[in-house]
Amino acid sequence: QVHLVESGGDSVQAGGSLRLSCAPSEYTYSPYCMGWFRQAPGKEREGVATLDIDGNTAYADSVKGRFTISRDNAKNTLFLQMNSLTPEDTAMYYCAADLRMTAIQALGNFWYLEIWGQGTLVTVSS
Repeated sequence: QVHLVESGGDSVQAGGSLRLSCAPSEYTYSPYCMGWFRQAPGKEREGVATLDIDGNTAYADSVKGRFTISRDNAKNTLFLQMNSLTPEDTAMYYCAADLRMTAIQALGNFWYLEIWGQGTLVTVSS
């Protein structure tokens, strides 16, 4: 069964940057939509950014202007460039994918996404 593998999580100072990556275990898996989601300690999981194969994107208000989602369609690899990080960005970041949902649908209905990764931890210190 296909699964997703995230990487790039790290500990950084506030104001710093990180780039997360997510790749499917099978390169032939080509989802319509992929996205990033996060869960901070003691909080509910939330959508961060999503991107579908038509190029549509959706971002949480809290990350607009700081985070950029992109995808290498040839490798079906997803990226999240995170700039101007703050301690409020500290969370486990998960990658997820779906064969049908659009970017906008996925951001708010992520529990229905088909495949998830195990997560990569981002810690931002002040």
